[in-house]
Amino acid sequence: MQIGVTFPQTEIGADPVAIRDYAQAAEELGYSHLLAFDHVLGADPTNRPGWQRYSHRHMFHEPFVLFGYLAALTKLELVTGVIILPQRQTALVAKQAAEVDVLTGGKLRLGIGVGWNEVEYEALDKDFHQRGRAIEEQVEVLRLLWSQEVVSYTGKFHKITEAGLNPLPVHRSIPIWIGGGTEVVLKRIARLGDGWFPQGKPNEQMHATFERLRGYIREAGRDPASVGIEARVSVSEGNLDELVRLTNAWRDLGATHATINTMGVGYTKPDEHIEAIRRYKEAIAG
Repeated sequence: MQIGVTFPQTEIGADPVAIRDYAQAAEELGYSHLLAFDHVLGADPTNRPGWQRYSHRHMFHEPFVLFGYLAALTKLELVTGVIILPQRQTALVAKQAAEVDVLTGGKLRLGIGVGWNEVEYEALDKDFHQRGRAIEEQVEVLRLLWSQEVVSYTGKFHKITEAGLNPLPVHRSIPIWIGGGTEVVLKRIARLGDGWFPQGKPNEQMHATFERLRGYIREAGRDPASVGIEARVSVSEGNLDELVRLTNAWRDLGATHATINTMGVGYTKPDEHIEAIRRYKEAIAG
C-alpha cells in the first residue's frame, strides 16, 4: 500500500516557504504522494443558520496552481482529493490537469467528485442539480481531450468542434479517481473510475461496501484489481498505535493507497504538521 500525506489545506497558512518545506519534508520522509482538497469559495455562515461545514474562514489553496508550484519543488505524485468537477469548465480542467501532468513528468492523479456546496455552484454559474449527470459526460470529454490531438464532440453539456489541447499529458491519459459513497457513485466508479476515495472507517460496513464495489466492477466487465482504493487515516482518530491499527485494517480490506491527515487536532504551526507526519511514518515503518 502506498502511503501519502493529506496537504493540511486549512491550517498550513499562506507562506509559500512553509508550503515548500512541508512538501519537501513529506518527500524526504519517504511518502509517495500528496493529496489536496478543493474548495473555490467558502460560505459566510452568518445568515445560514445551522451551517456546519467549511466557511469563508477556512483557507483553501487552489489545487492546480498549488501543484504547479510543487511540481518544481518535489517529485511526489500529486493528487486532487477531490476536484469538484461539475462546478468547473471541463475543457479548462483538462488543460490545467494536462499542464500539471507535464510539469510533474506524468505524476498527476485527478480525483473528482460532485461536491455538496450549492453556494459554490451558484457563484460559478453551474447547475447544482445536474451535477451527477454532468460528471459522467465530463469524464468522457476529459479522456478524449487528453488522448486526441483534435476532438469533435456533441453531448448534453458539451460541444467541441475540431479543437484540442497542447501540450497533451505525458501518457496521453491521466488516472481519474472518484470520491463519494452512495450506490450511484459506486456504480459510476465501477464503470468509469480508475480508483475510489472511500470515507469512513475500515470496519465490517466498509468491508461490505468494498465487496459491493467489486461486484459492480465485475458487472461492468472489468477486473476489480484494476481499480485502486485510497483510504484516509486522521491523527484525530487516536494515538500512534491506533493510527497504525487503522492503516493495517485498511490494507487488509484491500486499500491500495492511504494518506495521513493531520488537520483537526489543534496544530497552529506548519512544523507541527511536519512533526506529525514524521511520527506516523516512523510508527508504520516500525
